[in-house]
Amino acid sequence: MFGIPGKQAVTLTPAAAAQIARIMERDGAKGLKVGVKKGGCAGMEYTMDYAQEVDPHDEIVEQDGAVVMIAPMAQMFLFGTEIDYEVALLEAGFRFRNPNVTEACGCGESIKFDESLSASQAR
Repeated sequence: MFGIPGKQAVTLTPAAAAQIARIMERDGAKGLKVGVKKGGCAGMEYTMDYAQEVDPHDEIVEQDGAVVMIAPMAQMFLFGTEIDYEVALLEAGFRFRNPNVTEACGCGESIKFDESLSASQAR
């Protein structure tokens, strides 16, 4: 929908692709569905869930055995994002490196996007 021919909407690090593929195989999921919703102290939050069905309106990214489905409303906000999976001493989880984010709250759970993206969606 908002893609550039020949360029994926998001990219995955090898660690993220391996984790997504591992969970897809374990749970029998078709892929990881990624989106955004209003919430949090900065205004927006990422959503993630393993999907059992593929929505024909989703942007599909396949990499190294992993499948990521991007909800239509989220595509413009996520374009250019790198998804990583990090394991630290006390926690492990997916991290989004998104060039469209202008602010993030201190806890790292919510973000604010470039205002021009929100304005273009309202049209």
